[in-house]
Amino acid sequence: MEERKELKVNAIENGTVIDHIPTQSVFQVIHMLSLNVCDNQILFGTNLDSQKYGKKGIIKVSNRFFDPRDANKIALVAPTATIIEIRNYKVTKKKNVLIPDSVDEFVKCVNPNCITNHEDVVTHFTVIDKKDVKLQCRYCEKTTAKDNFTFK
Repeated sequence: MEERKELKVNAIENGTVIDHIPTQSVFQVIHMLSLNVCDNQILFGTNLDSQKYGKKGIIKVSNRFFDPRDANKIALVAPTATIIEIRNYKVTKKKNVLIPDSVDEFVKCVNPNCITNHEDVVTHFTVIDKKDVKLQCRYCEKTTAKDNFTFK
C-alpha cells in the first residue's frame, strides 16, 4: 500500500485566501480580523513549505471578503501576504498587500498618556518605516514597532 504524503483540502466556492503570511503572524492575523469568533468555515496552516519564503502561513475563509481597511491591517503584520478572492471556485482577484503611508482608527497608541487613550479621539499614525513597520502617533509622537501593535 502506497503511503499518503499530502492532505487534500476542499477548494472554497466563495471567499478569501490570505497566502504568504509569515508563519509567526498567522494567529495575529486571525485575531486581528476577528476570525477566531466568526461562524465562517476557516482553514489555516502554518510552517508550510514555500519556495519563495522557506516557510509560510495561509488562511482560507469561506464566504468572507475583506475591505481595504482589513488589507491595511494585514499589511502591518504580514507585509508579504497576498489576498486572493474566490467566486464560484475561480480566482477573481489577487493582490499583494501594501503597507499604507498612514494608519487611522484601528491601532491603539502604546503611550498610556496619549490623549487617544483617555478621550474619544480617533488614532492617527504615520508609517515612518515600511521595512520594519514602525508607526508614529500624530498626537504624542511616540513610535510603535510591529511587535507592539494592539488592534482595536
